[in-house]
Amino acid sequence: MFWSDIVALIIVYAYVAVVFFLAEKVLKSRPEVSRKFLHIMVGNMIFAMPFFSDPWIMLLFITLPITIALFFLTEYSPIKIENEVTESGHALGLFFYAGIWSILLFIFPIMIDPNLLWIVALAIVPLVYGDGFAALVGGKWGRVKYHVFGGEKSLEGSLAMLAVTAVLAVFVWMFYTALGYTLPEFNFWYILIISALATICEAVSYGGVDNLTVPAVTAILYYIISIM
Repeated sequence: MFWSDIVALIIVYAYVAVVFFLAEKVLKSRPEVSRKFLHIMVGNMIFAMPFFSDPWIMLLFITLPITIALFFLTEYSPIKIENEVTESGHALGLFFYAGIWSILLFIFPIMIDPNLLWIVALAIVPLVYGDGFAALVGGKWGRVKYHVFGGEKSLEGSLAMLAVTAVLAVFVWMFYTALGYTLPEFNFWYILIISALATICEAVSYGGVDNLTVPAVTAILYYIISIM
């Protein structure tokens, strides 16, 4: 581990601590907003990933410890820890959120090719920004409701997810390209189609499982593009 990795870890730890503090203390009176605030703000770590010298560092010192910590905040934990954030949403939602991030890091940049870190980032985009804004928009402005497998969604929320995912995916694509990662030739239609499929995946997932299915499906689709 280099000094730059240590500095990056300190910055990320401090950032996550501030985000958790704001979500748990400052926004505790609005638990649903608090949970989505945490959901979105922690996801900004996709922009920190390229600054670590090895994806193992990100996995072992950030995403995996957060995954373990979040498990102890669920109702399945052997130790009961009272908190407003996880209790306001699906019991395992945030645990799945961190867990799939760890899995994707292990599979793509570690097991296959370090250059594929961009796939992890793009797979996290619909989970972090798309799903996060879908819940906020749907909760405030959602009027056209639909039900899939017992879960209630709104057309407005789904459209928000599609739009936000597509726009942020373009930004992340350009960000990783600018940092020297080798991505396929840019094609907005690929991004739009994958964003639409991620939105559909979120719509048919229920009970926090979308935090697993959406990034998994998105990662597979981007990987297919990368090897075409």
